[in-house]
Order: sequence, then structure tokens, then C-alpha cells
Amino acid sequence: MNPIYPKIPVSLAWSGGKDAAYALYLLMEDPVYRVVRLHTTFEEETRRVGLHGIHECLIQKQAKLIGLPLDSIYFSESGDNQAYEKSMSNYFERLKYKGVFHVAYGDIFLEDLKQYREKQLEKAGIQPVFPLWGKSTRKMIREVIQSGFSAAICAADADKIGEDWLGEILSYDFLDALPRSVDHCGENGEFHTFCFDGPIFSEKVPISFGETVKKSYSFQDSEGKARNKHFWFKNIKLID
Repeated sequence: MNPIYPKIPVSLAWSGGKDAAYALYLLMEDPVYRVVRLHTTFEEETRRVGLHGIHECLIQKQAKLIGLPLDSIYFSESGDNQAYEKSMSNYFERLKYKGVFHVAYGDIFLEDLKQYREKQLEKAGIQPVFPLWGKSTRKMIREVIQSGFSAAICAADADKIGEDWLGEILSYDFLDALPRSVDHCGENGEFHTFCFDGPIFSEKVPISFGETVKKSYSFQDSEGKARNKHFWFKNIKLID
């Protein structure tokens, strides 16, 4: 883009984890785009971020230390996807009213998720931005660590990640210990992180670690059979 033109304003989907943090980091250096706000979806009843389990107060603190406004979007735990899509559609309309017509995501290689996002944004008249798309996850996770980010393992698939790793800081040791079936960025949902330090923050997010809990979720597989999935969650707390 010719430097005489202003950068394109973007709202970034913010989970609080390493991928969102690295996407923001890259967009801050991008000559085309300028992130002007963050937005996060929270379960209405718990005020926590989906499968990350991170409380809203921690996300608000991240946004404050990044220096960007945060838009909170709430949805019911009932799992009603139509209600979720309506909430997002309303948010997209608010974005356009503010002159923001682009939304960025930290997705890396899940094609079905990318297509879903593109479809929803197309209906809303919003353009998607995927700064991490197509990157090698083995290479990218090392770039995240080398760039100075610190992130704690806040949630994980209990069938793939041991309880002892919850609350640990993302490291080469953790990556080396992962089974070969687990993606190094946890892109398939194997684990999630909370980013508390790095070049996008004015100072470190002050946190402490509480208990680790195990939760089970019931679902139906492709054959209609009832299944259970088990996940670890580390209770990460904001230090006042």
C-alpha cells in the first residue's frame, strides 16, 4: 500500500492466548492494517472465554496494558449457535457504524473454521484478515517464544495433555514433551494459553495460579453415539 494512504482499521478477535497475541504483534508491524480495537466473546453466565476458561477481568487487563479498547460480546452457555451468530452480527453492525470494515483472526490452518468466518463476515459486509494463515505451527510457536511472549497453559484436552502441565509457562520443554499427534500450537484444540507478557504489553499482566479442575462435556459423534470429552482448566487469577 502506498504510504500516503492511511492504514485500514481492524478489530481483532481476542481470546487472550498466544495466537491472538502474535497476530496482533504482526498486525502492529503491518504496513496495510491498523488494529483499532479488540473484541472477545464471553459465556454470559460465567464471564469466561469459552474453552480457555479465562475470566473477563484478565482480558480487560490485557487490553488496558496493550492500549486498545475492548468490546465484550456475551452469549449463552445453552449452545444455541443462532443466538451466537445474532450477537456477532449485531457487533459487526456496530463496527461498521464506527467505520471499521475489517476483522482479524488468529486462525492458522483450520479450513472449515476459516470458511465459516468468511461466510458470516460476507453476510455482514465485513472483510476478513488472517495474519497467521498458512504458517507452519512448529515454526510459528518458536517465533512466538523468541519474540519475547510469555504464556501459561490455561486449558487442555485431558486425553492428550497431562494435568501437571496446567499453569506451566509455554516453553521448548513443553513442546518437546508433546505427543506427535498434538499440534505444536494446539490448533486442533489440544491446549490453550493465556498470554501475560510480551512486546505488545506496556508491562506484565500480574497473575497467580489457583487450582486445576477437570470438566466433562457430552456430545454426539458423527454416528449419533453419545460421547464424553474431558478438559483441564487452570484457575488463573488477576493480582490486584
